[in-house]
Amino acid sequence: MSDHVNENRESEARSSSVSTIAPKEGGGFPNPGLPPHIHRQADENPRAEKRAERMVAAMFVLSVLGTVLFVASYFIFTPLGTNLLGTPGTLHAVHWSNLFTGIGLAVAVFFIGAAAVHWAKTLMPDEEWVEERHHIEGSDETREVAASIITDGLEESGVGRRPVIVTAMVAALTALPIAVLAPLSTFGPLPGNKLHHTFWKKGLRITRDTDGTPVKASEVAMNSIFHVMPEGLTEDMEDYLEQRAKAAAVLIRIDPALGQNQESLDNGYQGILAFSKICTHVGCPVALYEQQTHHMLCPCHQSTFDVTDGAKVIFGPAHRPLPQLPIEVDAEGYLVAGGDFPEPIGPSFWNLHKDK
Repeated sequence: MSDHVNENRESEARSSSVSTIAPKEGGGFPNPGLPPHIHRQADENPRAEKRAERMVAAMFVLSVLGTVLFVASYFIFTPLGTNLLGTPGTLHAVHWSNLFTGIGLAVAVFFIGAAAVHWAKTLMPDEEWVEERHHIEGSDETREVAASIITDGLEESGVGRRPVIVTAMVAALTALPIAVLAPLSTFGPLPGNKLHHTFWKKGLRITRDTDGTPVKASEVAMNSIFHVMPEGLTEDMEDYLEQRAKAAAVLIRIDPALGQNQESLDNGYQGILAFSKICTHVGCPVALYEQQTHHMLCPCHQSTFDVTDGAKVIFGPAHRPLPQLPIEVDAEGYLVAGGDFPEPIGPSFWNLHKDK
């Protein structure tokens, strides 16, 4: 029995000592081990170490200068305002603005990365270490070892001994966010209630988008669609394009007997309904109308709105109906707006339903 036990133990010992590398005679190769460590110039020559330190600091300083160039270029090479090399409002001015701001930001970001790489390659420890595996157990001793590793790493990296690099690095990292924050000062005033109002007002006639002629109720045939704008919206207005984009609407006439939403029918006139043309998903023009189904379709992402039910969403990514423009008829039979849209047109935003 004892002989059998001894044989088992010897067998286990042999199996535990088997090398993971096949013997040479079996077609394998011996473990070459780690290559000899080659010391860098900065490891042996104090002057080379100092030179590398100055180079890293210089790269951080270049990053700061890149940030300064970006911020300065943003204000002295503007596309529409001040531009030292181009006429404002021209592609030439845009070219110089993009060129100098792009160079400044590229220099700022590049030299932070270059300094970090050069610091790691020339000044931080690069010796190979082999650590035996051990059980992953948390203990006071393990935490002390971990803390000492961090402390030793900080000492070996030379952060405490190289104030020039640290100062330059802090300056570069502090200056870089300015390149992001500086443009915020030129974004202009907050929109206020502008998103909640359009050019439409009570009594304004509804005109054709193509030629600006007013539309009579008698001219709107059953199942037809008109692309319309408010009367008085002219190109000589300072914010013409903005107002035009918000006021775009469509007129559609349906059989009132098909209506599923009485409130929507009440805001129309004898089945003539007016809705915003701007999709409530991402603002594309909802310009396609299916006469047989009475559905309006957005061509961008296929949001579909049911005109017979107050333009409610029946398909697609939009989350709310198209705002409806209340309409009336004046004494001459022309269609006029009964007021502005009851809610903001286009895509939703955070304070959509705040008080106007």
